Amino acid sequence: MEIKRLIIGVQYDGSCWHGWQTQPNGKTIQDVLEKALCLFAKSPITTVCAGRTDAGVHAIEQVVHFDTHLDRTMHSWVNGVNAFLPASIVIRWVKEVALSDPDAQDNFHARFSAYARTYHYVLYNNPIRSPMWSQRAGWVFRSLDVERMRQAAKHLIGEHDFSAFRAASCQAKSPVKFMYDIQIRRQGELIIFSLRANAFLHHMVRNIVGAFIFVGTGKKEPEWVANILGNRDRSLSAPTFMPDGLYLAKVEYDKKWNLPQKSTQNFPEFLSVFDE
Repeated sequence: MEIKRLIIGVQYDGSCWHGWQTQPNGKTIQDVLEKALCLFAKSPITTVCAGRTDAGVHAIEQVVHFDTHLDRTMHSWVNGVNAFLPASIVIRWVKEVALSDPDAQDNFHARFSAYARTYHYVLYNNPIRSPMWSQRAGWVFRSLDVERMRQAAKHLIGEHDFSAFRAASCQAKSPVKFMYDIQIRRQGELIIFSLRANAFLHHMVRNIVGAFIFVGTGKKEPEWVANILGNRDRSLSAPTFMPDGLYLAKVEYDKKWNLPQKSTQNFPEFLSVFDE
């Protein structure tokens, strides 16, 4: 039978899961998603994602691909697999792409075909914590100066060695990444950091947000971010910030793939009511 390559857009609340990547305990997004796919397809299915998220991290639109012999409509895949998924995980769309040879270099690949990724970090900034934002946003009780953080962000734009913001457990081959853009905006008691780069290192966004918070509270000057970036020493930077407010928002691909992706790059979908 002909092998098909399917691409799916997956959204999930990561607060109750141990991250994306499969683990022996089975409490990961990948484990649950592959189990649902297997139940629907009645055969084993192995998935590949655009970017592995940590425990407690969410995805507005994670992109995943897998190969299968099963011939079903895209509508059937969405509704059928979602019937086997818990409320915290859902497939938003499915797209089939050509697959002449499973090992061909020009095939679509969820990770290697991507040229940019956008993450949002949602931060609740108020002296009193909010139960409404528990596990949905980070929290800082001290007042934050957004303009100072924007000044710090300018030092990270462009191609740099981001070793100062890299977790010790990071398995990336190179710490050099290209940061295309960083936007920091306040909407009432929320501050949203949006970072777009060609790729990210393990804990890179959370480490950068932690550094911005040091600057925003006045503990460090904006130029300090440039100094630690240049020193490439993780021990000189701020601690890794909590995962609660981190969202994988969008993964970008060549238009030739014609993916039915959602408009989540500029602002979190669930916060669009605040957008101007």
